[in-house]
Amino acid sequence: MTELLRDEPLEVEVISSELAYRGAVWNIREDRFRYGDDEIVRHYVDHTGAVAVVALDEDDRVLLIQQYRHPIRTRDWEIPAGLRDVDGEDLQITAARELAEEADLTASSWERLGELAPTPGGSDEVIHLFLARGIASSGETFARDAEEADIRAEWVPLEDAVAAVMSGRMRNAALMVGVLMTAERLRRDRS
Repeated sequence: MTELLRDEPLEVEVISSELAYRGAVWNIREDRFRYGDDEIVRHYVDHTGAVAVVALDEDDRVLLIQQYRHPIRTRDWEIPAGLRDVDGEDLQITAARELAEEADLTASSWERLGELAPTPGGSDEVIHLFLARGIASSGETFARDAEEADIRAEWVPLEDAVAAVMSGRMRNAALMVGVLMTAERLRRDRS
């Protein structure tokens, strides 16, 4: 049964799909589609998609960054992440670029952890998660502005990050999933 437990893609007849709002970062679409005998209208964020990186050092510490997120009015803890805003760019290259841009770091080893759809009822966003190891300084300091101007970076023991997620002290979806997947990956590798 475990192998059969998976999300199931489903193609429906889309009658119309229109841009309802053009935003600075992403747009809002209005789709009219048939589902069963019904015709349904849904509005959702038309998102470019994103990558997120669990950077893990040789002491099993994970790099967490803190930055302001206006929609939730919080300086939340996150893992380095960013939009897939370069057409055709390989996902791992996007992840490496984001690690460099947000943390001035590189990695010599990359693994795909998985992907998540953080709000499938309101957005088509998919975040591709990577585990990066062999962490080193990029030798460059990227200029950061807006919400990234005062990013705070901390290396945190993975077990402390898991405890913070499990106690509800950190709520960022990519951080939560990435940290928990990494902890499980290490547990399986060591058993």
